[in-house]
Amino acid sequence: MSVKSLDDPFNPSSELTHGGGCACQRCTPSASALPDSSEAMLDRAVENAIVRGVFGHNELSRRSFMGLVGGGMAAAILGSLIPMEAVKAAVKDSLGPLEKKQLKIGFVPITCATPIIMAEPMGFYAKYGLDVETVKTAGWAVARDKSLAGEYDASHMLSPMPLAISMGLGSSQVPFIMPALENVNGQAIVLAMEHQDKRDPKLWKGMRFGVPFEYSMHNFLLRYYLAEHGLDPDRDVQIRVVPPPEMVANLRAGNLDGFLSPDPFNQRAVWEKVGFIHLLTKDLWAGHPCCAFACSQRFASENPNTYSALLRALIDATQYSSQAENRKAVAEAISTKNYLNQPVAVVQQVLSGRYADGLGNVLDDPKRIDFDPFPWQSMAVWILTQMKRWGYVQGDLDYRAIAEQVYRVADAGKIMSEMGMPVPADPYKSFSVMGKPFNPADPEGYLSSFPLRRS
Repeated sequence: MSVKSLDDPFNPSSELTHGGGCACQRCTPSASALPDSSEAMLDRAVENAIVRGVFGHNELSRRSFMGLVGGGMAAAILGSLIPMEAVKAAVKDSLGPLEKKQLKIGFVPITCATPIIMAEPMGFYAKYGLDVETVKTAGWAVARDKSLAGEYDASHMLSPMPLAISMGLGSSQVPFIMPALENVNGQAIVLAMEHQDKRDPKLWKGMRFGVPFEYSMHNFLLRYYLAEHGLDPDRDVQIRVVPPPEMVANLRAGNLDGFLSPDPFNQRAVWEKVGFIHLLTKDLWAGHPCCAFACSQRFASENPNTYSALLRALIDATQYSSQAENRKAVAEAISTKNYLNQPVAVVQQVLSGRYADGLGNVLDDPKRIDFDPFPWQSMAVWILTQMKRWGYVQGDLDYRAIAEQVYRVADAGKIMSEMGMPVPADPYKSFSVMGKPFNPADPEGYLSSFPLRRS
């Protein structure tokens, strides 16, 4: 990460985004970049399948052939022997008729929802034959309740929410599934400008913090961070649920001393000079999950082709959003009044990773937010440990069973593979949070290692 000063980092005309003719490594696609559209992904998947059919499992022969003649010549040779276009058309036609074409999908206006939002104006839903109305929703309780009532066919949700709904935590118990993440990272801890002398969390006793929902990574990461610094999040500070669009106003009014919020509201607090970015949550856990695409099990079961088409559209949009060279166009598409209703420069700072921190610096961090659809089941297990740690759930948990019921790796993996995207072999990867390793095979051992916990 690099830091440098600018004369006025709050000026909307300041050069705080990559784009245009930028030729930096981050903004220039590599030769091995994945296809940038669903059609190209499906075409590549068909071509790869044919090549593997010719060479079987002899990887050395396949690579030797491809290395000798090159990809273009290989495609020409195979095309002269096999009706490639007819095969591709047959594969696309095999996806089946849609049971339901007109859908309503809820979203909360934050940058974590980027794939769900941009898929409407940028045509990703239409590409798969879907007529989708994305509905701006004030907060997560509303998104949950409208989803449970069937007013939304599917919704943008926080990654802990489908787990909580499926377990009946905070709502009626209804089986919900999460076949795809939307984003990783993308959050920050913001403090009011008056607290510039309180960068040490040990000084935060008595302060009031906002999080967007109880069942959120924001709540669990803030609690984790506070506890690691010796503070009891239920006794030493106040943690309040505040809808993301209301975060900045509450900070300005003095109702909050800080918040752990999704963007663009962290950056909006800087833009309005009422707060500064204390740290990015990626610095607590690099690659942590945040938001996701979710729907009821009933919707997926009753509309299997529609569900598949919707998942394809969102994985396609997620892949497009993950590419740095597309971020400027995406920022412009989602900043409008009917979506985020934010200055384009604010959204560009978030998506590009080049941003003002509110303390007179501009920082470059291209991983400030990223987009990855794979629903790692080990992340679900970690979330469940934190639900139990802080008393949101009691008693014994079958961590793996719950994770596998809700986080649908097979659904995501099937479509990612068909689109030519790499699919992790093991959905239970290990990771570290604030330097503490998490082994998903031993969630109870991990939980018992914390001296501060409710259970």
